[in-house]
Amino acid sequence: MSAAKIAFPGFHSAAAGFEVPLEMLSACHGRVESQCRTLLRLVPHIAANGPDQAAREAAQNITRYFDTSAKQHHADEEEDLFPALLQATPEAGLAPLRELVLALQTQHRELELSWGELRGKLEGVCRGTVRNLDSGEVGRLVELYRLHIAREESELLPLAARLLGEAQLDVVGRAMRLRRGIKEI
Repeated sequence: MSAAKIAFPGFHSAAAGFEVPLEMLSACHGRVESQCRTLLRLVPHIAANGPDQAAREAAQNITRYFDTSAKQHHADEEEDLFPALLQATPEAGLAPLRELVLALQTQHRELELSWGELRGKLEGVCRGTVRNLDSGEVGRLVELYRLHIAREESELLPLAARLLGEAQLDVVGRAMRLRRGIKEI
């Protein structure tokens, strides 16, 4: 489930910040993949060990991540990146971009629905009351993320790198920072 990370011109830092929002979005994909790998490992761990301390801590970390960072990531794209791209795209390229944006928004809703179905079970793991996770349900969420990340890494982010200038990217990065309650530097 490893997405090929995009190297954006001028930025090669592994720890991308809001001043390079496309790198930040790409880095977030790596963190989502890490959470998905943990989620996949949690299924057999709980089957073998029940909701032990390690399982409860993993479930709590996964839940916290998808309730905050993943949700903010979708908002970064839908509220900031997509509108910036639509505004920067020449008229001739708007129809395919609108199709891409609609497809990614639809995937966001599918991801949110799948996460919502799994979230309650992970809360049960956190409480020690759920003694197994459905591998099919976990696999569905992980596969949805795999497909979504692949599309964003191969289509959305390269397109944004081509179309958005420094000023537009600065606006997107500031909005991402504010969404997280981080003040300007």
